[in-house]
Amino acid sequence: MAKVTVMEYERVVTYRDGVAGPVLGPGRHTYRRRRTQLFPVDLRPRLLTVPGQELLTADGLTVKVSATVRWRVAEPATFHAAAADALEMLYAAVQAALRDRVTGLALGDALRDRAALGEGLTATVATAVEALGVTVDAVDVKDLMLGAELRRAYAETALATERARAELERARGEAAALRALANTARLLEEHPALLHLRTLQAADAPGTTVVLRAPGSGSDVT
Repeated sequence: MAKVTVMEYERVVTYRDGVAGPVLGPGRHTYRRRRTQLFPVDLRPRLLTVPGQELLTADGLTVKVSATVRWRVAEPATFHAAAADALEMLYAAVQAALRDRVTGLALGDALRDRAALGEGLTATVATAVEALGVTVDAVDVKDLMLGAELRRAYAETALATERARAELERARGEAAALRALANTARLLEEHPALLHLRTLQAADAPGTTVVLRAPGSGSDVT
């Protein structure tokens, strides 16, 4: 007989003569070494990173999308027996879910709202790997990367937009100045005395020289 100690955070799947046996919980256990095989399974939460893969958006543009998956083993015996490499199948399920999500969105929508890109991914992946005995806690979009040409195009578009906005503001300022001049000219035309008052105000400022032309004369009076 042999003994094995199972940690609190794991379970041990047993096979006796090739047939699935009980799953050992935390504690110390005795088993027949020659007839029993043991396979520890870690139950602690894990993080899987899915590197960027090139995908086509709904408007036919190529982007690179990466994701992270927080998952854990829920059924140790199923996890061990359901697939030769459950992690690889989880990885593939995430890639497929990302591809389906990205192809349903235009690039502009994906860039404006990262949450919309990741919406529904967790439920989709969880359903796909349910038979593997794992629980998917969250699938999050990590990065959305554009190719060099797309980055350049977006940068040029943003620059053109800012230039157009600046030109619009400048035109608005010039229009406001012209309106003010037109209003002033109309007031002076309707009320000539205002011009004399403005001249007196200007003459009162230190360092100001006012040149007056006497009626009927060719000379100026300072």
